[in-house]
Amino acid sequence: MTAAHSQLRDLGLPPRDAEQTELHPDLNRAHVRFINLGKTYDGNVHALQGIDLAIQRGEVFGIIGRSGAGKSSLIRTINRLEQPSSGRVLIDQVDIGDFDEDRLVALRRRIGMIFQHFNLMSAKTVWQNVELPLKVAGVPKPQREQKVRELLELVGLQDKHKAYPAQLSGGQKQRVGIARSLVHDPEILLCDEATSALDPETTQSILDLLREINQRLGLTIVLITHEMAVIREICDRVVVLEYGHIVEQGPVWEVFGNPQHEVSKTLLAPLQHGLPQELQNRLQPTPGQADAAVVLRLQFTGNDTDEPDLAALFAALGGRVRLLQGGVERIQGHALGQLLLAVNGSPHDADVLRSRAGNWAQQVEVLGYVV
Repeated sequence: MTAAHSQLRDLGLPPRDAEQTELHPDLNRAHVRFINLGKTYDGNVHALQGIDLAIQRGEVFGIIGRSGAGKSSLIRTINRLEQPSSGRVLIDQVDIGDFDEDRLVALRRRIGMIFQHFNLMSAKTVWQNVELPLKVAGVPKPQREQKVRELLELVGLQDKHKAYPAQLSGGQKQRVGIARSLVHDPEILLCDEATSALDPETTQSILDLLREINQRLGLTIVLITHEMAVIREICDRVVVLEYGHIVEQGPVWEVFGNPQHEVSKTLLAPLQHGLPQELQNRLQPTPGQADAAVVLRLQFTGNDTDEPDLAALFAALGGRVRLLQGGVERIQGHALGQLLLAVNGSPHDADVLRSRAGNWAQQVEVLGYVV
């Protein structure tokens, strides 16, 4: 029995024939699949257009874009909070487009969701907020108590079970939201700007928790955000949206190391260090005098998994080499970053220096000269 047939059986549906459930063999492992998906509001506002995307089981998949790019519309088609205007959404190769209300209830219990503003009930305690979906589903009290206890321990709130939302910090509220989203043991967890309302330290703790949940429970996590730092921290792959279109996608290290689209570059700009204004004011297009230093920008795009050998690089450049700015970080085992170097007293001219630096960096640029 295929995974698709098994899911249909679990939802109480008759199995479809092979042509309907089996897609291209390369996509058989896709947990969530969008095929030529479109979403239109009010007849002429195109929120999504031609989305083709496969999200693999167990990965943390990031969707990023500026406001109005279509991120929320896309993620909400997975649990049919949004009905696509065209195209298909498949979960384990099962098309969910024609599910009736009963089938949607069963589907949504397999898909947890956490929100930017927590969506907690202020008149209920932490315990009651987490327990509520189980009560609605008719789960017996002993099982409810065991489940709530386990989840509060998982998110680190076992000592806050009697507290009300007003008594919690933003991070604690989001932990309650995460616990509540896991009550039905979902296979997929949707995160709708889950850290946007949190400070940086709290954001990091929530991302650590999501990573732990992904690893311990094997959940597929689909996360939307406008913050590249969140994508860098937790995601395996990322897709960049602009005006409802996919403009770039790939492994996080690849998109971060060598973004191809202007939108990706704009979103990455806050994480990158531009040329300091003080240096820009001193930079000249020609040497001007004999002791002028050549300023080089070296970009490491992650194609080489080893960190650059700075001793060998500096020796190859010759003369006096100074590090003006920059650094290298590791994302998914790949070395990425940039170095801004000033080289003077070298026996090599600027073109030779650029060529020699290219043995270590994937992109090298001569920015000019400074005295």
